[in-house]
Amino acid sequence: MGSKIIKTILLFFLLFVTNFSMPVAEATDIVRVGITDNNFQNVLRQEITVYSTADCTICDKITHRMLMDIPANTDINVKNGISGLSVTANNQTATLRDFVIVSPSGLLGVKDLKRKGLPALYHGAFELVQKPDHTGFYLVNIVEIQEYLKGVVPNEMPIRFGLEALKAQTVAARNYVLTPRTQAYEEFNVVDSVSSQVYFGANTESDLATQAVMETEGIVALYDNELILSLYSSTAGGYTESYAYAFSDPTTKQFPAISKPFLVAVPDKDDFKDLSDENNAKEFYTSKVPSFDIESPYYRWEKTWAVGELENVLKKTLITQSKTGFINPIFKEGDDLGHIKDIKIMKRGKSGKVIELDLMTTKGCYRISKELVIRRVFQKNGISLPSANIVVSKLQDSYGNVTDITINGGGYGHGVGMSQYGAGYMATKLNQPYYNILRHYYTGINLGTKPTTVKDVPVKQNFWAPIGRAHIVLTGQIIPKIKVNINGKEQEFSVNKNFFQKEGKIDISEFIEDGYNTIEFKPSVCPFNAYVELVEKFEIKTPKDIFADNDTDNEEVEQ
Repeated sequence: MGSKIIKTILLFFLLFVTNFSMPVAEATDIVRVGITDNNFQNVLRQEITVYSTADCTICDKITHRMLMDIPANTDINVKNGISGLSVTANNQTATLRDFVIVSPSGLLGVKDLKRKGLPALYHGAFELVQKPDHTGFYLVNIVEIQEYLKGVVPNEMPIRFGLEALKAQTVAARNYVLTPRTQAYEEFNVVDSVSSQVYFGANTESDLATQAVMETEGIVALYDNELILSLYSSTAGGYTESYAYAFSDPTTKQFPAISKPFLVAVPDKDDFKDLSDENNAKEFYTSKVPSFDIESPYYRWEKTWAVGELENVLKKTLITQSKTGFINPIFKEGDDLGHIKDIKIMKRGKSGKVIELDLMTTKGCYRISKELVIRRVFQKNGISLPSANIVVSKLQDSYGNVTDITINGGGYGHGVGMSQYGAGYMATKLNQPYYNILRHYYTGINLGTKPTTVKDVPVKQNFWAPIGRAHIVLTGQIIPKIKVNINGKEQEFSVNKNFFQKEGKIDISEFIEDGYNTIEFKPSVCPFNAYVELVEKFEIKTPKDIFADNDTDNEEVEQ
């Protein structure tokens, strides 16, 4: 192998397994993704065969030594073992601990693994991580965030939703992987399924989605100078819900959770009523009020059970969902459910999402809380409810016994943050740019680069400015001057910020291009915190204004 290729592999390898120590700290985020099986269920493996579309190298993670050079399209079989991982490739067998497979000029694949019916191929590197107890190992794709997003965006959102919606999805997905709500595994940040966000790799990339990734490079959503938790779901149903009323605290399990000011209930139209009122919720979710979500097949839906059918469902689902701690009293194996007398909504969020309901039977009353638990309790044909934005009605016989239960609902998913169908409508029908879409769904945010701390070495950030206007935002440490390199030109700015100000801003619009930009923050005597904030040229229309400008479109959709 030539020295140039060896250097490339070493540089590539060191990029992924070190702390990225470079003369200039390139602000490139690396993502660690746990790769699941064909059913998106199992992430722990006993055996796997991987390969590369070009020559690749196996490197020891600890010593950084190159252990094997493997020709293109050669099977690399890995088996779990008590003393380590048995690796067989190119007529060589070795027992290794944690190791990395790198292919500088090719893609890495997993034999017999399919994504969208295509062979699963990935940018970046593979790391094989054995559990300390030797019960199995994980396949981790280590990939630069832009390449990761190219494999996420076209699989999380239909391409037909348009470029601006795809851009909004890209920013939301970038935020999500940088600040996930929970991290279930120490060995990687996210998995490649709906448990995190869908990532199908290089073979499922789309030109338009890739354009969206490139034209939002480096941009994240921020609130109070910090990255937001950018939750999103398929269909909100016309009214998003507050984080607190859909999620429990991931650590304490407290429900409702502590609120997040950027994830609050948002109606698609200003004059939508407060749906925490039972009558308002019933009126809203049993009709197709025009909203941004109206083109979703799950905008409105209905489920009906004969009472005996639902009772049989509940006898199973109450047992499994009692384990979550959100059903009181607990329903155990062998408990007598009795017959359903009533299902009463006790509390709703502002979007009408059910927070608590009482299931009343001839044997007792069960309080069921939290939207995902409610959805999983009331299953139809083995499938959970699309959402918890529901109203319940019942039929009774002449003796007052319940005979049928009907649930009318709206939306698909948790309904917090961005609605993907709503984003698609705003982009294609209302011609809204991605930053307006994001600002609609995430309250009080601004867009900019990831906040960084500049210490002993320069920090370089790449970002895309859609309008060519931007500020440098400085937080924390007060410094009198700041030196930066913007698009190859050295600049120095005075910082007008007194002790009592939370942040300082410097307008750098005259140095910013419409499109791709680079900025390099130069270190100073005192370390400082900084990022680039985008400044939109036009005021954001309110949802009411948008509907007013598109009455004809809304009438056509309603019909």
